Amino acid sequence: MNALFIFKLVLVLLLLFIIFNLARALFIMVKGDTQVPMSRYLGRRIIFSVLVILLLLVALGTGLISTHPTPR
Repeated sequence: MNALFIFKLVLVLLLLFIIFNLARALFIMVKGDTQVPMSRYLGRRIIFSVLVILLLLVALGTGLISTHPTPR
């Protein structure tokens, strides 16, 4: 497997996990369930969002991915 493919797969899985945590927090908010705090899922969403940004910055720094040049 290619390193770029694995990187993209990890990013997609992290983004899906972020969406899952956001939906879980929404479900708890709508349902009014107080057994599990909604902030747990929102906190996970923030942590994984920061992880995605850091992974993108590391990939840009190492040259794994590149930005598009500006149009002229």
